[in-house]
Amino acid sequence: MPSINTLLKGLVALAPLVVAAPARVVRDGHLASASAAAAAPSGMAAAAPAPSPAAAPAAAAPPAAGGGLTDIDILQFALTLEHLESEFYKQGFAKFPDSEFAALGLTEAQIKSLKGVGETEAIHVSTLLGSIASAGAKPVEPCQYNFEAAFADAKTMVATARVLEAVGVSAYLGAAPVIQSADILTAAATIVTVEARHQAFIRVASGAEAVPAPFDTPLGPKAVFTLAAAFISSCPEGSNLAITAFPSIALTNPEQAVVGQNLKLADAAQPSGAAFCAFVGPAGPAFEPITDGSCVIPQNLAGEVYMLITKSKSVADAEVLAGPSVIQPS
Repeated sequence: MPSINTLLKGLVALAPLVVAAPARVVRDGHLASASAAAAAPSGMAAAAPAPSPAAAPAAAAPPAAGGGLTDIDILQFALTLEHLESEFYKQGFAKFPDSEFAALGLTEAQIKSLKGVGETEAIHVSTLLGSIASAGAKPVEPCQYNFEAAFADAKTMVATARVLEAVGVSAYLGAAPVIQSADILTAAATIVTVEARHQAFIRVASGAEAVPAPFDTPLGPKAVFTLAAAFISSCPEGSNLAITAFPSIALTNPEQAVVGQNLKLADAAQPSGAAFCAFVGPAGPAFEPITDGSCVIPQNLAGEVYMLITKSKSVADAEVLAGPSVIQPS
């Protein structure tokens, strides 16, 4: 299957339902348009310092990384994401016959494995439903979703799946530092390892390197919420999450979003206080100063990288002004 040329843009908000303006995704150094894609995070958990070859990066959570969320809140948040992923695959496989995935170059075995990813997400939903109910809480229900852009064709669906699975990994990693129960942390760990396998498989099926970096990137609940938001039209009463999404990043030249190139904000004065473009990846955040409303996309990015606009050299929620957008340099 040829490399993915189209990725995700535009995110919908979950908790008090907020519709975010279209976000952008860059693959192989290039930004994809909205109709071609669908996803972008923001509000990340504190990024770890650059890792040394001998040790994994410390997952240093920023102030109030969990936003005061309880373990049950985190399970409800995880269930919201798993509902979304499960429904994404269910609708996608109902829309596209196997022949359309085969036309992309996927083998019969790969198509079967791709469908298995969807089946696994459905099991994750069932597991979280049981865990939340057994704790005496009412699980959040599935929302109404809009996957129109993601289902432009089978190729775009696979591209979207690649980003969704990456964000899923980042979500579980970002939640880990704020989970209080050892049992819940262990349960989350058993899911995140499978989410990582999903993403590695989809990367390979898409013609990308299975393991582009030695570490994955944690995202805080608010960052992930902003990403997932693009796909949600509305949620049942009582199933909204108490998280607010970040504003989107508005650029005048998104088509120029190439590693090493300048990006220009649509309004140099907005967002107010913008000082840096933060590019958060496995090695931690790289900050590029915003000068005259422009910043440069740095070199040496790998895997899924999340771009935000910040007012300081920090990606703590309180310092984030807009974003994120998803960049896929490799």
